[in-house]
Amino acid sequence: RQMCIRDSIDGVAMKANCGQEMDLRRVIMAVEFEVGAIDVWVGNAGIPANGGVEVPNDEWERIMNVNVYQHVWVARHLFPLFQERGEGVYVTTASAAGLVTQVGSLPYAVTKHAAVSISEWLAISYADAGVRVHCICPQAVRSGFTEGSDGGVAGGDGMLEPATVADELLSCMDKRQFLVLPHPEVLTYFQRKASDYDRWLKGMQRLHQTFGKVMMRAPARSAAKL
Repeated sequence: RQMCIRDSIDGVAMKANCGQEMDLRRVIMAVEFEVGAIDVWVGNAGIPANGGVEVPNDEWERIMNVNVYQHVWVARHLFPLFQERGEGVYVTTASAAGLVTQVGSLPYAVTKHAAVSISEWLAISYADAGVRVHCICPQAVRSGFTEGSDGGVAGGDGMLEPATVADELLSCMDKRQFLVLPHPEVLTYFQRKASDYDRWLKGMQRLHQTFGKVMMRAPARSAAKL
């Protein structure tokens, strides 16, 4: 599959574990040396983990490495190059769960909130260096992540094709808009949360009763098993 994508875009395929800092550093250095300056980096890797406080520490470590530290590590090694050139674009693929929450999955909700926070901080701190940051917060997207399902609770507003998400990202990049919301309904949910937190919590508690408890009882879609 990597080769098909590579050939279709006349690109170069490189394997990397996005939960390992030195793998990400290797890719950055290899691209800069062998291909050329990186203009745009999309931090798209993410893994799930359903469950709550009972999720073991090793699984927390795996999902934190991929969903959170991935963005820290890339910024550590790529942003100095962006600063030297006075330009660069970094894209975080977070989730609507990072703006609202994810019932039935404490690790996913926590790590996607963290990904949004990292993106905000980078956007604020590196703007004067010419670095732009965009943060994608979709609900269900058709991918290996959602294969064999209807997207669960995240699929309530429809399952989007990856190309649709990519088109929305490009539109927001053209407009220099930080937050990328391929599902426009997410903005309404986010605004409702901000305007009346207690009402929002009550609504999410009802959603937990219908979806969250089922998800927590379901066979683990855990980071430990990927």
